[in-house]
Parts: sequence; C-alpha cells; structure tokens
Amino acid sequence: MNKLLLPIIGSSVLLLAACGGDEAPEEEAATEEGEQVFTLEELAEYDGQNGNDAYVAVDGVVYDVTGVGAWEGGEHAPAGGLEAGGDHTEEIEASPHGTSVLEDLPTVGTLEEE
Repeated sequence: MNKLLLPIIGSSVLLLAACGGDEAPEEEAATEEGEQVFTLEELAEYDGQNGNDAYVAVDGVVYDVTGVGAWEGGEHAPAGGLEAGGDHTEEIEASPHGTSVLEDLPTVGTLEEE
C-alpha cells in the first residue's frame, strides 16, 4: 500500500469513530436532568405531608407543586379534597384554569404508563 495513503486512511477511521451513532450521551443527559419515572405508588409518597414534597401528575408529566400556595400542606385549597401525590389529569383539565397553571411549574419526571 502506498505510504501516503496510510495517514489519510488512519485519519478517516478516527473521524468515523468520533462521529459514531452512539446514543448513550442523550440517555445520560436525561438521567442527569433528574427526570424520574414514577409509579402511582411512588407518586403517592409525594403528598406534601410531614415534610414531603408535593407532586401531582397531569397528562403523564409529574409536576412539583411544593412551593405553590394553592397546594399548601399537600391539598389544593380552591378545589377542596384534591391532594398531592396523585394523577389529577381529569380534575385539572376540567378546572376553570385548565392546564395553563402548569406552564411555569418545574417538572420532576413522568408517570409510568399502565
């Protein structure tokens, strides 16, 4: 083989290796963001009681409502009886404010599909 081609071939191999289609970095990035997949049982632990954070799921997304005044103590005061730690898709979508109140809330994960 021609000695001039060896450096070119070697460089091409390195370039192809560096541009490989490995998807691991994307998966790691999602993990680093702290996104978690919750079961309904796990979500129930985030009820806003006894120092627990308050999370609610709507349309498969889990939102942190811990610092939201309307969810103080883990209960949604305006709705009465709506408690953190559950999937409240139907109630939130049917409420006068709808899902618009969720836009500025931090998300902490997703709800596992059944």
